[in-house]
Amino acid sequence: MTFEKLQIGDYFRIPGISFSGVYRKASVSQCSLNALLQPIRRGTPVMLLSRKEVKDYFAAKYDDLNMLMNLSHAETHRCTK
Repeated sequence: MTFEKLQIGDYFRIPGISFSGVYRKASVSQCSLNALLQPIRRGTPVMLLSRKEVKDYFAAKYDDLNMLMNLSHAETHRCTK
């Protein structure tokens, strides 16, 4: 599949990019990685993510964020004692 065949809002990966590299089609010529917009060629090969893959990606991202917040919170309490 190519980028131009995706619908705006679809989540995808670019072959050869790590699992954490999940993009979203933002327009006919741009995609986003997190909140950053990036230009992309229409003919770029992409792999459309299924709903389950998108759900799993965000669940893992949320877990990572919670872990970092807990570490930060623990470090703050340790430094104030």
